[in-house]
Amino acid sequence: APGEESANQAVEAISGDALSALDEQFPQEMSAMRDEIELVRGAGSEFELDEFLAGRQSPVFFGSGINNFGVREILRALVDWAPPPQPRDAGTREVDPKEPGFSGFVFKIQANMDPRHRDRIAFMRVCSGRYDPGIKVMHRRLGREIKIQNALTFMANERSLMEVAYAGDIIGLHNHGNLQIGDTLLEANEALGFTGIPYFAPELFSRARLRDPLKSKQLLKGLQQLGEEGAVQVFEPFVDTTPLLGAVGQLQFEVVEHRLRTEYSVEATFERAGIDSARWVTCEDDRVMRDFQNAQQMRLARDVDGNLVYLADSGVNLRLTMERWPKVRFHATREHGRRIDG
Repeated sequence: APGEESANQAVEAISGDALSALDEQFPQEMSAMRDEIELVRGAGSEFELDEFLAGRQSPVFFGSGINNFGVREILRALVDWAPPPQPRDAGTREVDPKEPGFSGFVFKIQANMDPRHRDRIAFMRVCSGRYDPGIKVMHRRLGREIKIQNALTFMANERSLMEVAYAGDIIGLHNHGNLQIGDTLLEANEALGFTGIPYFAPELFSRARLRDPLKSKQLLKGLQQLGEEGAVQVFEPFVDTTPLLGAVGQLQFEVVEHRLRTEYSVEATFERAGIDSARWVTCEDDRVMRDFQNAQQMRLARDVDGNLVYLADSGVNLRLTMERWPKVRFHATREHGRRIDG
């Protein structure tokens, strides 16, 4: 059967005299093993499936992939313990995985998975119904029908066409710029939008500077695609054409710099910008919002989804601005792939 093709590894339980013999033959190793077992028992607790399914407990497996030790056990546990697809919040209602109509959402985008073709793959989780090649679905953000063909499934570096997929499956879709993280696709023309993919306000900010000014087009393309992936947040300031990047950790800038160089042939450096924090802003009063934009134009930008963002140079500046504009709401998080309302 699949997953069973491996060397026959007999398991022998050792106790009594045999265990004492091991103590004499491998004293240091056995002492270390006992210490580790005692540590695990002291730090852990008895496994309870209900606690695991409720998200309050995580089992830990010990093994070695290179030695193929413990791999079968963790795979069997995944089959036995993993919960089935759950109902998902779609804004106006919950979508049950047993519903016949197809629905799903994009949760990841990866560019250049095949460097020879510079492709982009959007990974979608099927939430209900069934995928078949050629299925027509409504793209909620764009408000139009699209046809899904040649969906992919991946195993390590290999990819193959997906013939059928059900709720809980992950499929890869060729993306030519129409799909973003958070996009909802469904057969029914219903006002649904899956939630639960948050975008957090960045804490570090940098500006990208080209070493070769003639490659500005490649830089913008690279930043756009990496921004769509969520590798970094890209903002367009109102008064500066230099791309502004936001991240929650320094490593994100290093990853973007490396990928720009290796995938887009762009040599760029990142300079720290004089920005302390960013907040998405909304207001129910159109007149107040216009006044706010006119007064704060030097500190405003747009994100990849067109949301208005306030860029504060200090915590004091953000606090004072919030006090001066009480009708304007400042958001530290938002949902991926959609505009903030109100």
